[in-house]
Amino acid sequence: MTAFNIVRFRVKPGRENDFLAAHKSADRGFPGMRRFSMVKTGEGLYCVIGEWASFEKIVAARPGMIAILDTFRDCLMDLGGGLGVTDPVAGITVMEIYGAAKAKRKSKRAKAASKKKAVTKAVKKTAKKPAMKS
Repeated sequence: MTAFNIVRFRVKPGRENDFLAAHKSADRGFPGMRRFSMVKTGEGLYCVIGEWASFEKIVAARPGMIAILDTFRDCLMDLGGGLGVTDPVAGITVMEIYGAAKAKRKSKRAKAASKKKAVTKAVKKTAKKPAMKS
């Protein structure tokens, strides 16, 4: 089942380029990782989002992700509230809702599949008819 990990960061003033460069150069060849996205949520505020094949793949990758964090930890500010420099969460997907564009593509595929099925059915029906005698 698909899972995600999300980590929130606050970058020290003047260190954003270092923070971004560290992420760009990091090796993310983790088994089960499907996608990595970074979102800027405010001035010096970022979230990274990882999509994974399963929650177990996230757990297995944690030592590697911590090793990547160690390459830019000095760029980060404490988030306060006892969090330290990161605010990580992870879990399995419990719901997915697609936007109109993806729903429309799915609908077109369903219509095409239905049309193909109808044509196949018609061909089979025609093939079963006995030959006409002259």
